[in-house]
Amino acid sequence: MSLPLEGLSAIVTGAGRGLGRAEALELARLGASVVVNDYGQPGRDGSGEASAAPGEEVAAEITAAGGRAVAHLGDVSDFETARALVDLAVAEFGKLDVLVNNAGILRDRMIFSMSEDEWDSVVRVHLKGHFNTTRFAAVHWRGRAKAGETGVYGRIVNTSSEAFLAGSAGQPNYAAAKGGIVGLTTSTALALAKYGVTANAICPRARTRMTEDVFAGFAEPSGEDELDPLSPEHVAPLVGYLASPAAARVNGQLLVVHGGMVAVVERPRVAAKFDTAKEAFGFEELDGLLSPYFAERPPNETFAAAEVLGLKKG
Repeated sequence: MSLPLEGLSAIVTGAGRGLGRAEALELARLGASVVVNDYGQPGRDGSGEASAAPGEEVAAEITAAGGRAVAHLGDVSDFETARALVDLAVAEFGKLDVLVNNAGILRDRMIFSMSEDEWDSVVRVHLKGHFNTTRFAAVHWRGRAKAGETGVYGRIVNTSSEAFLAGSAGQPNYAAAKGGIVGLTTSTALALAKYGVTANAICPRARTRMTEDVFAGFAEPSGEDELDPLSPEHVAPLVGYLASPAAARVNGQLLVVHGGMVAVVERPRVAAKFDTAKEAFGFEELDGLLSPYFAERPPNETFAAAEVLGLKKG
């Protein structure tokens, strides 16, 4: 019996560790040939010397299990590096079918303390990095379709975060970048659908080097054989599914995933609507309508993602 991704090729960015590693291994297990991209810096803030070792180790793990993989050392926030990454996939495997954007860094700070570089660096790696690889993958797929190829196949899986959905006080740069990724995803989904390409975004929750302090105190396995509810292995199967032909009708969606749970997030809905009784609103009318409305609601409706989808400390 053929595997779901047999004959397909994929790029996974930031695949040397954590979520990206789990995703690359899952795509390979499902039959895909994988380009394992990672910049290999030891610091989760993007500090330290770049190293090919993390990506090469994952590629070697895939080949040792009988799959096909090649490592790529490069910073996807660099436009030309992203071009070279897509070119590598095409050169090695003949075409590109799947792009999983996962690479990212953290430089957390409260908004009143954040430096310009802390803002720029996080937005650059997350949001620009997603754009760069998506741009060149889109050129590849559109070019094939314009050349008359029938049945062009393309899948994009982007990585957003519940920091965008529910707020994260100490991560204004990260939350903004992750929100931007959702906008990039929905725009890409509309633009590329006619070429046979889908684009979706996930909000994964996983215990990795990037989130070790975020999830400190949350429930961990009680026994050696118990899978951590925050293991990246809970996220990777959804990425494999979204990369597969089975997900042909899934496009422009945002999904939260963790610990054996997948939630499909609705687009924002209007909570209340007010119309002016005059030609145009004035201050007094807005005060009379909006102030009572918000007075009846909780003083701060920003809520923790854990409360929304059931993750508990303990």
